[in-house]
Amino acid sequence: MKRFFNTRVLLLFVVLLMAGPGAALMSAGLKGVANWVMDTLTLIPGIIVALSFHEFAHAWVACKCGDPTSKIMGRCTLDPMVHVDPMGLISLMLIRFGWGRPVIVNPANFNKRRRDSILVSVAGVTMNFIVAFVFALLIQLLIKIWPDMLFSKMGGVVFDILYSTVVINLSLMLFNLLPVPPLDGFNIVTEIFNLGDSKFHDFVYKNGFFILMLLILFDVPSLLLNRPLITILKFMMNIL
Repeated sequence: MKRFFNTRVLLLFVVLLMAGPGAALMSAGLKGVANWVMDTLTLIPGIIVALSFHEFAHAWVACKCGDPTSKIMGRCTLDPMVHVDPMGLISLMLIRFGWGRPVIVNPANFNKRRRDSILVSVAGVTMNFIVAFVFALLIQLLIKIWPDMLFSKMGGVVFDILYSTVVINLSLMLFNLLPVPPLDGFNIVTEIFNLGDSKFHDFVYKNGFFILMLLILFDVPSLLLNRPLITILKFMMNIL
């Protein structure tokens, strides 16, 4: 089991390197890698915020639905140290898509098992949308208060960090809606269509890691999610 886990981690790391800085190197050489590094540094605050709020939302809603497991495990907090998954963080840094440390729930404790399972699964992506909206609003307020914000070096850095936080939260929201384990979308689809006892569910659940790696390797998440991401981002910023 330990050897298999190590093999999975190594495979994931190689795939992410190929999809992240490896792709930048092939497309633009060392300059592309340097630009990728600078972009990644501005993403780190947004990544930590996105993961922390996402997993906190799962834990908080699970408690409200009658399951105290996450509270007992200390997950009903915004402390990034209890929510950030190392490989999920690396994935977000390398390819802009990733995940946090899964919140453990016991559906047997839910008030209404099927309904509450859906609510808990949807909580994380809903929270990411709310956080993205709040930071987009903060950007608009800062621009009004600080008209020259985008024309100063410090203002440009602040804008990049805030804007990256919006993009990362929307990216995490959309990525987690993909119906592949361990992402939230798989749990949502499973409960809505009651697939828990189906052979399809068992196959996808057992092979979810490798399916996800193949999707990332062939850049499927970007192909599927870039257009919705840009559309939501433009819509959100235009409203504000």
